[in-house]
This record gives sequence, structure tokens and C-alpha cells, in this order.
Amino acid sequence: MTVRDTSKSDESTADRNEADASEDDVGANDSDGLDTRAIHSGRENPNDALVTPIYANATYEYDSSTRLGGEYRYSRMDAPTRNDLEAVVADFEGGTHASAFASGMAAIDAVFSLLESGDHVVAGKSLYAETYDLLADVYPKYGVSVSHVDVTDPDAVRDAIREDTALVYVETPTNPLLRIVDIAAVADAAHAADALLAVDNTFASPALQRPLELGADLSVESLTKYVGGHSDAIGGSVATRDADLAAEISRTQYTRGAILGPFESFLVRRGAKTLQARMDRHCRNTRAVATTLDSHEAVDTVHYPGFESHPGHEVAARQMADFGGMVAFELAGGVDAATSFVAGLETITIAESLGGVESLVEVPAAMTHQDFTKAELKDAGIDPGLVRLSVGIEREDDLVADVRRGLDGIL
Repeated sequence: MTVRDTSKSDESTADRNEADASEDDVGANDSDGLDTRAIHSGRENPNDALVTPIYANATYEYDSSTRLGGEYRYSRMDAPTRNDLEAVVADFEGGTHASAFASGMAAIDAVFSLLESGDHVVAGKSLYAETYDLLADVYPKYGVSVSHVDVTDPDAVRDAIREDTALVYVETPTNPLLRIVDIAAVADAAHAADALLAVDNTFASPALQRPLELGADLSVESLTKYVGGHSDAIGGSVATRDADLAAEISRTQYTRGAILGPFESFLVRRGAKTLQARMDRHCRNTRAVATTLDSHEAVDTVHYPGFESHPGHEVAARQMADFGGMVAFELAGGVDAATSFVAGLETITIAESLGGVESLVEVPAAMTHQDFTKAELKDAGIDPGLVRLSVGIEREDDLVADVRRGLDGIL
């Protein structure tokens, strides 16, 4: 990996962030006008179009053999609908550059494509299943080594960093246990070793958390989830404030060809306009659902960073505007109880994915993480009976009633 100069002043990232926000604030980005910018940001559209047009073009006309007719040449390299979305994502993330990809995994792969043979990665133990697979099965073939550690402990990250460490890669909140990583502290640890920090921000979305503003070098989103928000388009993005990193990511985008098409770009851009409004509802509904779960005798453990009892609550309150739309929990009856709970739901849909307007439920060990071995599940802390809820924006009372229906059915 070609690593930029990550040298810092004596003032740590954590110190800078503390100076920027009062202790009474919940998160650093709750009053920055994202709800307005989400509607109006982006590139200027031609012909005074209120909505970004869909440019379904593969190629563009030259004026001559040596001169382009306009800004665009070939849509794998640059395309106007996609470029508008990328400008919006960069704005959302507090970055200066963003690249949109055909999926969240393509975006994550673009980050890992920065690595070179002999590089070492420090990554979380609890990761999205396919991210784990890339690091466990694909990149080691190219000479990349990986250490999986508890990234919620900055000291564990520091201890795992080696002379050849080029990248620290974390999710926060993590999938599926909603553990919280102190981004500023981990950024300081990575930069002290001239390594990069990349953060998968999908579970929070840029409406609630902006890793680049907390010291990360790269912020990854699965645009399929909260940014798009309607379960009708698959996409991903990588944002940064570093022009050299942006150029490398962009080159990977057009050389490997995993670009986001114009129709998907249009759908994600349309969904992004309501991101802040939807996240407000997601968060409110999730608090109500988590409280219902926590008070029910059938529930053993609730993983929700909005609870003061959650081990990452203090960090989450500091670096997030709210606690998100996800909750995970374990039932006293184990996997059989989890199966019965899911089967008893009527409003909430059994499906993988998250972040859409509809509420979804899954059992990670049997669904999203089904390819994990028992040892890998145990190492990631995923109990076979763990249930993960992506709480949508339906009426709060309807969701609470459905959760109670599922819980009462297993007693």
C-alpha cells in the first residue's frame, strides 16, 4: 500500500473532537443541516431539472479524434447520474471525494485493493460475513496477512499493529452485535504507525456518524441500506478527504468496473433526500422496540447502544447523533425460542439486509453468517439463537405489538 503521511500534531484526534462538541451534545452532527442538504446537495442539473436525470449512456461523442465534446467520455470511467450521487455522498460524509460502486462489497473490496503483498491488516473479530471472507480467503492469496482483534479496545488495536501494518479496518456499530468502536482513539493508534483507518459506517449511516470527521481516512457505506433506504437498489461507496487515496479508489472503480449504474444511482439519490427524516423515525422506533425487549421475561440479553448498560454507550453517545435503527437480542430459550419468535411475527418481515423503510428480522447464525463455522461464530460472539432486528419506519405501536406477539408466543 502506498501510505500517505499520517503524521499528526501533538493534539490527538480525540482531543480535537472534544474541543469541537460540548459534553451535553449527543453526537457531533445532530445540528448540521443534513436534512436540508440531503435534498439540495449535488451537482447542478442541466435544463434546470429539479431531479437528477438518468443518463442511460454507455459512451459520449467526441468533437474530434483528439478532443472530447464535453465532460464525459465513457460511463465506466465517469457518468453524470453517478457523479451527482458521489457529490452527495461526499457531502454527507464530510469528505471531499466519494466513489460509488455496484455494491457495498465492491466498495469494501476497493479499500482492500489499496493493499500490497506483504501488508498486514488489523480488523475486528465481528465483521460482516463477506468482509470476513475477503480477509480470510481472498487477500491472503496475494500476500496480505490479517489479525482479528477486539477493536472496541483501542489498546488491543495498538498491540496488534505491527511494522508492516498498512490498514486498520473496523465496523461501528458492528454487525450483528452492535459493539461500538472509538473511532478517534483507533484513528490515533493507526496513524501513530503510519497505517490507514477505514470504517464501515453502514449501521450508523452518515446521518448519525461521520468517521472522516473523527479521524478515519476512509468511510465505507453500503448504499443499499440506510442511504438508499427503500430496499430497491444495491450500491456502495467509499468517501475520503485525501486526494491521493481518492485517486486510487477511483482508479480501482473504473479499472475493475464495479460501477454503480445510472438507474441505481438515481434510486439511491432519490432515497438519500429523506435520509435524515427516516433516521429520526428509525431511531425513535428502535428505542421503543429495545425497551420492549429489555422488559420481557423471554429475553435474556439485549444489544442496543442506546442503553446506558451497553458497554459502548458512552462512546456511542459521544460520536453518534443517535443510537441507530438496529437492535440484537438473545432469548432465554436459545435457538428454538429464536425460531419460534421469528415465526410468530406478522408485521416484521423475515429477510436479510437492513436499513430499509420496512422492518426486517433475521437469525444471523442461520442466515447472514450461515457460512461461519461454529468456531468462527463463537469467536465473533454470535450465539446460534441471536436475533437481529432492523427496525423500520412503520407506526411505533404496530412494531411494539408485533414484537410482543412474537415474544409471548414462545412462553
